Amino acid sequence: MTFLTKAIRNFFGATRAQTNGFVVLLMVIALAIFSQPLARWWVSSQAQDFSDDKRMLDSLVQQWETVPGTSVSVVSENHPVYFEFDPNTLDKQKFIALGFSDKLAARIINYRNKGGTFRIKSDLKKIYGMDTVLYQHISSYILLPDESVKPLSSAKTTEPFKPKEKPQQFNLNEADTTQLQKIYGIGSKLALRIIKYRDKLGGFVSQRQLNEVYGLDSTVVSRVAAASYLPEQPTVKTMNLNTAEEKTLAAHPYFGYRIARAIVAYRFQHGNFKSVDDLGKIPLIEKENLGKLLPYVTVDP
Repeated sequence: MTFLTKAIRNFFGATRAQTNGFVVLLMVIALAIFSQPLARWWVSSQAQDFSDDKRMLDSLVQQWETVPGTSVSVVSENHPVYFEFDPNTLDKQKFIALGFSDKLAARIINYRNKGGTFRIKSDLKKIYGMDTVLYQHISSYILLPDESVKPLSSAKTTEPFKPKEKPQQFNLNEADTTQLQKIYGIGSKLALRIIKYRDKLGGFVSQRQLNEVYGLDSTVVSRVAAASYLPEQPTVKTMNLNTAEEKTLAAHPYFGYRIARAIVAYRFQHGNFKSVDDLGKIPLIEKENLGKLLPYVTVDP
């Protein structure tokens, strides 16, 4: 230590007190550098008890239910595993393993708890939110008959068989709930939802707008499009850009309050709209959305 202090004093020309302080500082720095590796070495060299972790893992393994007929126990909605099942007895986790969402699986369990029973395969499709594509994937694994067995009648029918007539196409903008419910996959709630959305729009200008109706999957949309039609120039309810109030504009699904306020502000600053194309002058309206708005507005008195 004496040699070190002398060397420091001779090299830096420091006083004795400064040299002692410098030596102490070096020791503190060395302690800070080597303390962490020494602490890690000390902890790793001690015997560790993993008994609590092992008991917890063993408990989890016992509670984990492996899906029957598969070699894996971890299943996600993105990678469903298909196996034969009875929807009247299957538990929630196994529904999820088949590809059901958590909400849909809970809805089925709740239906059963209230006394509901699935008698044929297609009864599953009556559950709200049941996707047609998912049903097509699992239908062959359902341990239920395809259709209910009808009792044999003792009396022989004499009327000849008549094939069911194909329903005629209807105007989508004039259809009521009765016509819509004739389409496979649409019940009273979905039919009413289509009509309410049509009324908010002011009428459909394209059958592609059916995709915007909440709860309609792509398969049902295709069925509605096949069973209905729209004229080449559909008649829809329009709003006058120069006289419509902000509340009226905001109630339309394609506008909302931000665009409605921008339209009213434009009228205040620049005067009346001379053409519906003037909507494109409002920065808030993106060009790709302008085409959706134009059929529902006018500047004519």
